[in-house]
Amino acid sequence: MPHRDTVSWNTMISGYTSSGKLDNAWCLFRGMVRSGSDADGYSFSRLLKGVASAKRFDLGEQVHSLVIKGGYECNVYVGSALVDMYAKCERVEDAFEAFWEISEANSVSWNALIGGFVQVRDVEMVFWLFGCMEMKMVDDGTFAPLLTLLDDPLLCNLLKEVHGKVLKLGLEKEITICNAMVSSYADCGLVLDAKRVFDGLGGSKDLITWNSMLAGFSKLEQKDSAFELFIEMLRTRIETDVYTYTSILSTCCGEEHRVFGQSLHCLVIKKGLEQVTSVSNALISMYTQFPTCALNDALSLFESLEDKDLVSWNSVLTGLSQKGQSEDAVKFFSYSRSLNMEVDDYAFSAVLRSCSDLATLQLGQQIHALAIKSSFESNEFVASSLILMYSKCGVIKNAQRCFEEICSTQSTVAWNAMILGYAQHGSGQVSLSLFSQMCNQNVKLDHVTFTAVLTACSHSGLVQGLKLLRLMEPVYKIQPRMEHYAAAVDLLGRAGLVKEAKELIESMPLSPDPMVLKTFLGVCRACGEIEMATQVANHLLEMEPEDHFTYVALSHMYSDAKKWEEKANVKKVMKERGVKKVPGWSWIEIGNEVCAFNAEDRSHPLCEEIYLMVEDLTQEMKWFETDNEFDDQTSLLDVNHS
Repeated sequence: MPHRDTVSWNTMISGYTSSGKLDNAWCLFRGMVRSGSDADGYSFSRLLKGVASAKRFDLGEQVHSLVIKGGYECNVYVGSALVDMYAKCERVEDAFEAFWEISEANSVSWNALIGGFVQVRDVEMVFWLFGCMEMKMVDDGTFAPLLTLLDDPLLCNLLKEVHGKVLKLGLEKEITICNAMVSSYADCGLVLDAKRVFDGLGGSKDLITWNSMLAGFSKLEQKDSAFELFIEMLRTRIETDVYTYTSILSTCCGEEHRVFGQSLHCLVIKKGLEQVTSVSNALISMYTQFPTCALNDALSLFESLEDKDLVSWNSVLTGLSQKGQSEDAVKFFSYSRSLNMEVDDYAFSAVLRSCSDLATLQLGQQIHALAIKSSFESNEFVASSLILMYSKCGVIKNAQRCFEEICSTQSTVAWNAMILGYAQHGSGQVSLSLFSQMCNQNVKLDHVTFTAVLTACSHSGLVQGLKLLRLMEPVYKIQPRMEHYAAAVDLLGRAGLVKEAKELIESMPLSPDPMVLKTFLGVCRACGEIEMATQVANHLLEMEPEDHFTYVALSHMYSDAKKWEEKANVKKVMKERGVKKVPGWSWIEIGNEVCAFNAEDRSHPLCEEIYLMVEDLTQEMKWFETDNEFDDQTSLLDVNHS
């Protein structure tokens, strides 16, 4: 082009910035200046937009100096672009200064500045600016970012005030505002308010609206509502996308959702999304959460995924750890390390949990060292996993040391882990003392806190801990869950209070689940209450006819009572139903390797050598026993002769 004017240059610069090619746009801009063409407000605003998108603060400063040199800092469009650039680079102080240089700020300028303070989550400053802004300038660009800031239950009243402003200004039908409002209400736990806003849009909802509502249901574990909404989306032919599937897949986490989850997997394949990393990660996570026989599906998905990210690796690792396949989890972690994969707090937490299950102190210490090297030792989730690992490995002093390094952060997770650690060591009084400290220091209590404290009381025979269960809802505003009742039943059972344990179960506001009944079955067996145990077992067998636990518990109980006929009947029923006892496993840490085994196990590659050694040791024990008997007899003869 022989004669390039400013418009020509600006068109090319705009094209490059719009396509994300900032370096090309910058080179072109410099060429424009060198050629003698005058850069105007549009040139600067388009270039600054590209800088903001790329968050290139270093380049933004250079452009700003050229803006000042050209005398455009007071131009409303250039000034707004400068504010936006600094805001998106999280340089809110610079954004604030650039804002005050604008001669007549408009709504774009105000929204850019407010958006910057929203990004750094400065609630006080955001609302101060909002108060300074003239109401005639307020639009959807003002409210949408502001509403995204109000995603904390502590800010729900403020959220409702902003909603009132929206209604007062007649902006309640603005789709961007409503989408943000649905998300914020859901994040605050106000799902009914979110649904009210959602329904108020009628037929003007877009995909973001549907996805926001679906994500809200998923976050709040409103599974049935999420499923119904997703089906409604399909029925009304709403075009679903990646975000739709990641949200709905996250709700499928129980055996009762297996068929629905598999159907979703089919839809994912049909839409060609199986190689989208976020969707595959959601599928992997879903399969790892199914109670039975789904880990292979998760592993197959993982292996077939071409573009694995950190979440992909963590999903498999967490799944293995949560399913009790701790040895495989440790091996998987080692494999990821051999590929130089990044390790984050989720990975450390999962592998340390597996070390806890295996009680592998040496390996746990190595991972602790790696966590220190990676600067994750102070992360509350990693620290809590370290506390549990050291507790289960019997090194409570190290657990206490890890706790002391993080307790100043008011981490509920760490406090819970420490309480549980002392509970496992039978130090119930220490656990109760920690609970009192939590209350005194205003550390947030949650349902895990009470599970840990009740467990501590149970293991230490502190029946007075039952008061905590009664105080949970009226005093601490935490509704008791099944695990709390199970811990309380165990507490009463260990104290021999079978009648009281039964009364507690009967007084529960909801039907006891298998966990509570299994605990009570153990109590009945320990206290010799065969008749009551039989009733509980029959109820359990109706609920879980394929679970081996109840059959085994009954069988052992009848053996203890020498009721051989009843025991034979239990074994007969097991055989008829195809139920097999899951063997218990033992393991030993040799060097850096964990070796797991069960009775008569021959899976180890060195099993022949192992059994030969066992035979040799057994023979030596027999010889030792014979020698002792001979020595005893000789001594007796010596005594008689004397």
